[in-house]
Amino acid sequence: MAEFTHDAAPHPRTPPLDGLIITILGGTGEQGRGLARRFAMAGHPVIIGSRSYNRARAAAQEVGHAICGLANRDAIREANLVIVAVPYEGHGEFLAAELAGKIVVDCVNPLGFDQGGAYPLPVPEGSAAQQAAALLPGSTVVAAFHHVSAVLLLDPEAETLDQDVLVLGDDRAATDLVQALAARIPGVRGVYGGRLRNCRQIESLTANLVSINRRYKAHSGLRITDI
Repeated sequence: MAEFTHDAAPHPRTPPLDGLIITILGGTGEQGRGLARRFAMAGHPVIIGSRSYNRARAAAQEVGHAICGLANRDAIREANLVIVAVPYEGHGEFLAAELAGKIVVDCVNPLGFDQGGAYPLPVPEGSAAQQAAALLPGSTVVAAFHHVSAVLLLDPEAETLDQDVLVLGDDRAATDLVQALAARIPGVRGVYGGRLRNCRQIESLTANLVSINRRYKAHSGLRITDI
């Protein structure tokens, strides 16, 4: 993996933004379907992946916008950028060898829930994104889209989303690409948030947003000021 520097040249494996074919693992869930919808609306070929071909196909038909549904391995094979939007409980088992050579965008939040609300779960590697990087040494792992409301992504009346997406990673070209991809969602800005080692607090912050949303009956996001 290339050393991250502000004057780094584009990574040779990084596809151009307009050439992205996006697969979303966990695409049958609300977050996955929401991201699939927004990126398809932006003109990207999008594939929803699932263990079950029939579930993937049904989810793709539900979302519309010419999205395709395939079983996970076939969905991975067709894409050059893969978004992992699965529950943390199944996170590791979705990270397959077929992801080698691809940009993998991890948006998994390791959270638990009890009577007191949401709380962050400990991850041995430090964060879900760091776990993905450890399991996928042949992939370029980027962390992003942790704080974007699935409800807003799926809402046909929400034409724009007033928020920033924090993008973290160790490869400059890959993080630049994902920042630009985030900006394809109207109203969204991709903001570099540091290396993968800084992902733990980003993932954990989602527990705070869940608490905010429950208290205020909202779909809150983040805005970074003065940049």
